Amino acid sequence: MEAKATLNYTRISPRKVGIVLDLIRNKPVDLAAAILKHTPKAACEDLEKLLKSAVANAENNFNMDRNSLYVSQCYVTPGPILKRIRPSAHGRAFRVLKRTSHITIVVKEKEA
Repeated sequence: MEAKATLNYTRISPRKVGIVLDLIRNKPVDLAAAILKHTPKAACEDLEKLLKSAVANAENNFNMDRNSLYVSQCYVTPGPILKRIRPSAHGRAFRVLKRTSHITIVVKEKEA
């Protein structure tokens, strides 16, 4: 049995989120929460909320034990890109790509 939580259209680049997701993949939930709390990356705040949501889904919807949960899957996919223009010298314009992310965290119970 597995429980899942998703966060869509987050205004952070998927590359930045992927670095942090690699730190918590296949870790127990308590250890993953501690890693997210003490890692100085921009994505950690959103990922910490998302992990709490996945754990709450597991406890409330599937009656899983919190102490035996671990992060079985976590991945990020790119969302739509907001295209903006930055004025430059000599009347030119440069493109600014504001990237968004769809983040998913799946937690499972350890086998006994």
